[in-house]
Amino acid sequence: MPLIILDRDGVINQDSDRYIRTVDEFIPIPGSLDAIVRLNQAGYTVLVATNQSGLARGYFDADTLAAMHHRLDDLLGALGGHIDGIYVCPHGPDDDCDCRKPRAGLLEQIARDYDTDLHDVPVVGDSLRDLQAALKVGARPLLVRTGKGERTLASGAPELAGIPVYADLAACVNDLLTED
Repeated sequence: MPLIILDRDGVINQDSDRYIRTVDEFIPIPGSLDAIVRLNQAGYTVLVATNQSGLARGYFDADTLAAMHHRLDDLLGALGGHIDGIYVCPHGPDDDCDCRKPRAGLLEQIARDYDTDLHDVPVVGDSLRDLQAALKVGARPLLVRTGKGERTLASGAPELAGIPVYADLAACVNDLLTED
C-alpha cells in the first residue's frame, strides 16, 4: 500500500498566521477532503505530519487539538474516507526538538512505524519547512499554493527548484492518481 504524507494547516484545512486555535476555526480547504477520499479509494495510506507550536505557545491545549482531529475524522468519515495516522510536533520553534519541520523527526517516525523507506514517498506541503523535511529523508516534496504556498513560492528559495507546484491538494491528487 503506497504512503502519502500531508501537512495539515494550509493543505487540508485553511491556515491562519494567528494559528488554528479552535474546532470552529478548523475549516477544510474546498476539495481537500474529497482528495483524501480519492487517495483512500486508490489504496494509499494517508498520513499527516504537522507542526503544532500553538500547543507550546498556549494558544490551545491537547484536548482542543484532539477535537480538531476528531472533526477531521468525522468530516472524512461522512464521505467514506479516513486518515491513517496523524503525527504532531507539539514544540515551539525554540525548543530544539528533532520533530519540528524542517527537521525530519516526524517523517523518520513515520518510516519506523510503517517499517519503510520514504524514498520517493509524496510529501505535500505549503511551506518551505515541509519541503525541506521531505528532502532530508529522500521523499518527493510537492508544493500546494494554498495556505502559505504562495508566500513559499515568492521566497525564491533554492530548495524549490524542480519541485512540482499545484493549485491545491485536489490538483496534486489528480496528478498523482494519473501517474499510478
